[in-house]
Amino acid sequence: MAADDSELAELRRRRVQQLQESQTSDALNAQAYAAQEAELRRRDAERTEILRRILTPDARERLGRIRLAKPDVAAGVEQQLIALAAAGRLPRAVDDATLRALLERIAPERREIRITRR
Repeated sequence: MAADDSELAELRRRRVQQLQESQTSDALNAQAYAAQEAELRRRDAERTEILRRILTPDARERLGRIRLAKPDVAAGVEQQLIALAAAGRLPRAVDDATLRALLERIAPERREIRITRR
């Protein structure tokens, strides 16, 4: 009976230790996740600030509408604009007409669909 009690106590001790280790790893994972989220928010804020500086209000509005319809195209345009700004190749703020020209070069060709009725 004493052996059973010592085995039971040992099992309890191991289980408590496993729970403590699990809680510690969960806390570390939560901290790592929070740090990643904070970094993503920081990068997003930087990207927004850069775009705010290099785009006119009309161009920002157009890019916002494009982001709603085609997020992948908008992301590509944003990346290209940020790269041009970082390289110093934007002498002035990008206006709506310039953004449209850039979009025409980047956006894939549109297919024309014709419906013929019989």
